[in-house]
Amino acid sequence: MELLNGFKNPFRSEHKRWVFLVGLVAISHLLFQSFLLPYGNALRSLLLPGIDGSIEGNYGNVVSRVRSGSKSVVVRNTLTINGSDFSTRDVILFNGGNGGGDVGISSRKIGDWVEKGVSKVIFDGNVDDDYASENGEDLNENAVLEEVIRDQDNYVNATSRIEQVAKHGREVSTGELRDVNTTSQYPALSSMANPTPNAGSSFRSASLQSDHTVSKSNSLMVVKQGKKKMRCEMPPKTVTTIDEMNRILLRHRRSSRAMRPRRSSIRDQEIFAAKSRIENGPVITNDQDLYAPVFRNVSLFKRSYELMERILKVYVYKDGKKPIFHLPILKGLYASEGWFMKLMQGNKHFVVKDPRRAHLFYMPFSSRMLEYTLYVRNSHNRTNLRQFLKDYTETISAKYPYFNRTDGADHFLVACHDWAPYETRHHMEHCIKALCNADVTAGFKIGRDVSLPETYVRSARNPLRDLGGKPASQRHILAFYAGSMHGYLRPILLKHWKDKDADMRILGPMPPGVASKMNYIQHMKSTKYCICPKGYEVNSPRVVESIFYECVPVIISDNFVPPFFEVLDWGAFSIILAEKDIPNLKDILTSIPQERYLALQLGVRKVQRHFLWHAKPERYDLFHMTLHSIWYNRVYQIKLR
Repeated sequence: MELLNGFKNPFRSEHKRWVFLVGLVAISHLLFQSFLLPYGNALRSLLLPGIDGSIEGNYGNVVSRVRSGSKSVVVRNTLTINGSDFSTRDVILFNGGNGGGDVGISSRKIGDWVEKGVSKVIFDGNVDDDYASENGEDLNENAVLEEVIRDQDNYVNATSRIEQVAKHGREVSTGELRDVNTTSQYPALSSMANPTPNAGSSFRSASLQSDHTVSKSNSLMVVKQGKKKMRCEMPPKTVTTIDEMNRILLRHRRSSRAMRPRRSSIRDQEIFAAKSRIENGPVITNDQDLYAPVFRNVSLFKRSYELMERILKVYVYKDGKKPIFHLPILKGLYASEGWFMKLMQGNKHFVVKDPRRAHLFYMPFSSRMLEYTLYVRNSHNRTNLRQFLKDYTETISAKYPYFNRTDGADHFLVACHDWAPYETRHHMEHCIKALCNADVTAGFKIGRDVSLPETYVRSARNPLRDLGGKPASQRHILAFYAGSMHGYLRPILLKHWKDKDADMRILGPMPPGVASKMNYIQHMKSTKYCICPKGYEVNSPRVVESIFYECVPVIISDNFVPPFFEVLDWGAFSIILAEKDIPNLKDILTSIPQERYLALQLGVRKVQRHFLWHAKPERYDLFHMTLHSIWYNRVYQIKLR
């Protein structure tokens, strides 16, 4: 008995020491983990043996790593994560914002990812705030996107995945987008197994699947502290007047800045010869098809257009998968890029299957679907969108010899989203860009790039619905504007003119509903001058809406290059004012003689045909005008000697 008691006492003593040591180690580990993993769950990392928490510093990036046997995939620039979307993944990348950005991730959510096999959580502080966050009109655009896709016959495969787009800002999850083949488009670039610890540098040059898959659920929100003013919220630092734009165009016509092809082809020689034929052709004095006053030089335009019809051949790249490529959006604010894509890909006159026969090469991506698919709302970070297009150009450059031959000068894109200038910067810098956001301060090159009309298509099945307006004698409203308060300029317009003058129908946002839309349309059909102020960016769909409803557009947007600037004379059918002239708006409009107004309104009716989409393209319509301006600028840019 004494022996037994002697044995128990030492055991109890040793047991207490063992418990004390274990407790001390556990507490130390928890404290250590709480410092290293501020966004994670330290207790779970202690209790679950499959977790190895570590920190890697790389230009502000923090990596929380979990070991797993599943495949490695990176989700770049992600701010909203849903654990159910990553059942087969083990890497998640967050963007924590710039400066005071703060990402809130619950411990329970981290635990869900662990249980789902997620092995990496990356916080990326690389943010580009040069441009504004998403255009506010995108919220309305998302609200109709489901209907847009359902309206189009060639959307059958995508509709079942994207049909869950909810009204006013609800978004599609990563899993749904993955099912529509948003990512994994270039297998040659997709080797992401066993990523290196230096994640910040290696991930950016990795696969499109890895770099660009983005979760769009609402399980995570970003709170930005001390938000700085965006570029779109401030007046431009410099202003290029319409007269200066004309001088730039003439200067670039005389001296091209394009590089000479590394190897001149027969197609280059054909385009070079076309320039001489355009400039040395007969002068047209009276043309039955075209209204001469709305053109800079109707003779040059007609000869160029006819040569385009006879000579031009276009190769459309087949690379890239839906929904970003080959999926035209035919309705809504960004319909111009979709209608061009649809009509170009279905065209049998201009399109060739053999790229060796092509004078121009079309890269058929949708800037709208690029933003919709990859951008994380309110993240203010679009580096993954630009990287996606960079990888695309590198892919076609490696696969085909044509891009590198001219450094992309004979390649073109058609993009209507506000962010397209940023997304195509650098890697597509020498391409011909047909852009709705034709801002000379954002990289738009007069004489090379094309100002694409921004058309708000309300019916994909009938884009000409409600076309036309009242004759000039029945337009009794002097000026009209109604719309959202996007940007810095529209509030200034309302400050000076809202409820100030009965002749000036300057309103704010129209209430929602069909009746309100019809009221808006009827106002444009009954007004002499439709005010078209810039929003977040220089472009506005009201310019084409005014022409559509035969109202003289009054464009108030410094640095905006009007559509088809290289061939149309906008002074013949519009009024272009400087932003500083808003306080004198009525005086300027009432000082225009009646004869001048009638000439402007006639010009609007005559130029209208050049701004219309048709399911079956017609001569001189918007499809052919866009293609012609691309062709025309290439003719005047090419250099062979």
